[in-house]
Amino acid sequence: MEKALLMITPDNAELRRFRRRQFNNFTQITMPYLAGFVDGRRFRIRLVDEYNERIPYDDPADLVAITVNTPNAAHCYAMADRFRARGAKVALGGPHATLLPEEASAHCDHLFVGEAEETWPLFLEAFLAGSAQARYVCPRPPSLAGLPIPRRDLIRQRSFTKGAVFATRGCPYHCAYCNLRQLYAPGFRTRPVEEVIADILSMPNRHFVFWDDHFFADRAYAVRLMTALKGLGRRWAAQTTIDRCGDEELLRLAHEAGCIYLFVGLETFTDAGLAAAGKPCNRIPEYRAAIEAMHRQGICIQAGVIFGLDSDTLEVFASTLEASESLGIDGVTASILTPFPGTPIHQELKRDGRLLGEDWSSYNGKTQVAFTPRGMTAEELLAGFQWFRSRFHAFPSLLRRLAISRTNPAHTLLLNLGYRLSL
Repeated sequence: MEKALLMITPDNAELRRFRRRQFNNFTQITMPYLAGFVDGRRFRIRLVDEYNERIPYDDPADLVAITVNTPNAAHCYAMADRFRARGAKVALGGPHATLLPEEASAHCDHLFVGEAEETWPLFLEAFLAGSAQARYVCPRPPSLAGLPIPRRDLIRQRSFTKGAVFATRGCPYHCAYCNLRQLYAPGFRTRPVEEVIADILSMPNRHFVFWDDHFFADRAYAVRLMTALKGLGRRWAAQTTIDRCGDEELLRLAHEAGCIYLFVGLETFTDAGLAAAGKPCNRIPEYRAAIEAMHRQGICIQAGVIFGLDSDTLEVFASTLEASESLGIDGVTASILTPFPGTPIHQELKRDGRLLGEDWSSYNGKTQVAFTPRGMTAEELLAGFQWFRSRFHAFPSLLRRLAISRTNPAHTLLLNLGYRLSL
C-alpha cells in the first residue's frame, strides 16, 4: 500500500520576513535531492518549502521528514511534535540534528546523524517493512557517484530560483565559526563531472547556483567541470575563497563557462579579525588584486562579511563600508557572528560565559545576537549591523561601487535592490 511522505524545508516566520523580498534566495537542495532516492511507486511524495508555502498539518501523512538547521530548531521541534500528535511518524536530520542528536531525538521517531546517502534509502525500505530504527548514523564518507537527480519537479512556486546543484562536498579549511568539520566526514569529495552535467541539463533553468562550500578547492576538478560547462548557455554562481580568486586563468575559464558571480568569504578587513575567525587563507593585502582580477574577467564578487568578532569595535561598521566601496565590491552578504554548536567559537564563548542562552531561534545571524561581544554591547552589534546593511545597499553606495567594478551592472543593481527591499 502506498505511503504518504511529506518532506519539509522549514523557514521560521522571523527569517522568512527577513529574506522574503531578496531576489537571490535559491531553494535549498536537501529535500529535492533526498526525494530522488524515494520510490514513487510506493510513496506518494509532497515537498513543502516553508519559504513560500504553508505547512499542511491537516493533510494525511504516514511519514514526515524535516531537515533541521540551528535557527529553525525550535520551530522544527514544534512542527514535529504537532505531526506526531496527529499520528504521523517523524524523521529529523540535517545540521542541527547531527550536532545535537540527543536534543533532536526527543522530538522524532527516527533520527539521521551525518550524511544520508546510504542511511536514507536503508531507512525507507525498513519503514515500509515496519522495522525502521530510531537512529541512523552515517557509517562512512558516502561516495558522490551514481546519485539520483533531485526531484525539482516537486518544488512549487520557485520557478526562477529552484536551480541548485552540487558538485563537491567538504572544505579544506577549518574556520572557527564554521561547523562543516562537525557535519561532514573528513576529506574533500567530488562528484563525477558527467553526472553533474546531466543534473544541470535536467534543469529547465538557465540560471543556477552551485551549493558547494568551496567550488575551486580541487583546481583540476574545477577545470574539468567548467570545461564541460562551456557552450551549455547556462549562467551560474558558486562559492570559493579569496586565495583562489587571484588565479586569472581559472577565472577566465569560469567566465567562459557562464559564471556570473562568486560568493567569497572575506569576513573582515583586519588582520586581528581574520585571526579571531581562524581563516588563514585570507590575506587582506591580496583582496584588491583578487577582486580586480574577478572584475577583469567579468565576474562579480558577493562578499561574505561577519560582524561581532572579538577584535571588532564600534568603528568596524564604517570601516567595512569604506573598504567595500573602495574595492568596488558588487554585493555583500553581511551576518552577525553566530556561535553554532560544535564550533570552536561556541566552545570558547560558552567557556567564557558569554553565550546569551541556547534559544536556537536567536542563532540566525540576521535579526538577533546570541552572545556578548567583546568590543561593544549586543544591542550595539545589532544596530551597527543594521546600519551597515542600510548604507551599503543605498543607491549612493551602489553608484560608488559600480563606478569601480563596472561588471554586470544589471545583475548588481537587481541583487542590491533585493537586499534593499528586505531592510
